[in-house]
Amino acid sequence: MIDVAILSLIRRLRLREGVSIREIVKRTGLSRNTIKKYLAGNQVEPRYKERPTRSMLTPYADQLVVRLKTAAKASRKQRKSVKQIYRELKGLGYPGSYDRVVAFARQWRQRQIEIAKTTGRGTFVPLTFAPGEAFQFDWSEDWAVIAGERVKLQVAHFKLSHSRAFILRAYMLQTHEMLFDAHHQCLTLLGGIARRGIYDNMKTAVDKVGIGKTRDVNARFAAMASHYLFQADFCNPASGWEKGQIEKNVQDARHRIWHHSADTATPVFASLAALNDWLALRCRALWDEIHHPEQSGRTIADVWQDELPQLMALPPPFDGYVEHIKRVSPTCLIHLERNRYSVPASFANRPVSVRLYADKIVIVAEGHVVAEHN
Repeated sequence: MIDVAILSLIRRLRLREGVSIREIVKRTGLSRNTIKKYLAGNQVEPRYKERPTRSMLTPYADQLVVRLKTAAKASRKQRKSVKQIYRELKGLGYPGSYDRVVAFARQWRQRQIEIAKTTGRGTFVPLTFAPGEAFQFDWSEDWAVIAGERVKLQVAHFKLSHSRAFILRAYMLQTHEMLFDAHHQCLTLLGGIARRGIYDNMKTAVDKVGIGKTRDVNARFAAMASHYLFQADFCNPASGWEKGQIEKNVQDARHRIWHHSADTATPVFASLAALNDWLALRCRALWDEIHHPEQSGRTIADVWQDELPQLMALPPPFDGYVEHIKRVSPTCLIHLERNRYSVPASFANRPVSVRLYADKIVIVAEGHVVAEHN
């Protein structure tokens, strides 16, 4: 059984780097049939049939992983053995066998080794980047007047680390569906996907920050990275310099984009879509005006043209929705975030899937779309 992280590695190695299946077998320890199955199905996250029963170890798996991580970081004299960990689990009520704990520990350790081999992730953060090597991402907050109302916006910033080409896109919230939409929209405007994405430890991407570079990555974020075939790297806490380019871009954007005109302190637009169209045009215009900090006499646009062939073309958009299960009321309505949405009368008093996208809400029942609201 594989998880999203391993599946993402398989997809990147094969589809992006062109590594042979034989070599992927060596690096991951998975069978050829397993690797071929997931590649042929074009899945970005593994799906398993629900099992009627669970292992006796399942309720204690999280506690076992915590103990294994602690043991892995301890010195040789202080490191607990699997037998000692097994005794601690028994004290917590685990009724299963020692052999099952040993098997779990062996699989967990092997997976850590293979992830370390294939990602090659270390603590070194380069100050210069090769063409197509990386992009950096961050959020900021700013204000605009939309349809006559002054609103606070959540602004997504993307920047290619080599050419310094950057794009901004504004949203009302910093939610998963907005994050997924921002990746597709901004990477499209940048002309493709770099091999790595550099992020801070935002809650929409990281469920838990561990010691060093250890992260429990959000499953939906990992699935998106798997879909777009880039490796997600996360900065150390309170180490904004590790993505210093995008941190500077956030500061520069305030006077270059939002408040570049002396006529008004707050930009005014008829709609959010009109604002985002203007942001795209304004960013592209700045590429022609700003000189590249490392290549004398050349603009960002000049260097971006050189970097463009090293970026991977975008696949179709990631199906980036956030799902809620809701029961339809007797009056054929569902209630979500203080709003009400209508559903066909035949689904009254029945559960439906409500899928939130950045620009719409889709209601699904019995495998079919039954309603859509913008």
